[in-house]
Amino acid sequence: MQPEEEFIVIGDIHGGIAELDLQLKKILDSTDRPHIVCVGDYIDRGEHSAAVLARLMDLSAGDAVSLTCLMGNHEQMCLRFIDDPERNAKRWLHFGGLQTLASFGIGASGVGGTMVRDDLVAAMGDETIAWMRSLPTYWMSGNVAVTHAGADPSLPIDYQPTRNLLWGHGDFARQPRADGVWVVHGHTIVDQPAIEDGRVAIDTGAYATGKLTAARISEKGVVFAET
Repeated sequence: MQPEEEFIVIGDIHGGIAELDLQLKKILDSTDRPHIVCVGDYIDRGEHSAAVLARLMDLSAGDAVSLTCLMGNHEQMCLRFIDDPERNAKRWLHFGGLQTLASFGIGASGVGGTMVRDDLVAAMGDETIAWMRSLPTYWMSGNVAVTHAGADPSLPIDYQPTRNLLWGHGDFARQPRADGVWVVHGHTIVDQPAIEDGRVAIDTGAYATGKLTAARISEKGVVFAET
């Protein structure tokens, strides 16, 4: 690995505010103004999506850390629900949207209609929704790329369709890249963070396991830390 700078990647948070705060404390106790990259999936499944979004937005606006937040497929599903609730409610709610609604104080009654969407928009506020829409799909430093869900190993990172970066690609876990780029990613839950064939997997299922993984990336390699 040859990143241009040392940085720390945090895996899928999924509404785990306690795990996020613990990981942030560990990082800030050991590093002065670190550069942190979050791989996406801040919402759904866990119980505190609203609090996680608020914490990340506060960090983005402050100077304690340099923060890069990527989009995950769950942010995309939520935004699609906001844009077209009748078409996209079933899919989003099936994958954890009910917990996100509850974190904003919105009950499940009548879920699927524009009324629930309107309640969510009002509760989230324009600033939060705009922040979610602005999230990039990847970040790179040197020959290290950070994505949410991997990539097509036959394409350069900056030529990847959004779907590959948010939902993954069938060849990602089977075929090593030929361009020397390492990909640090979440999305696919693993029992332990792992390094294999240029891939660094850090989604340890924090919403179910309580283990939120961070990976410190530098020219020396990768150091994992879990909550």
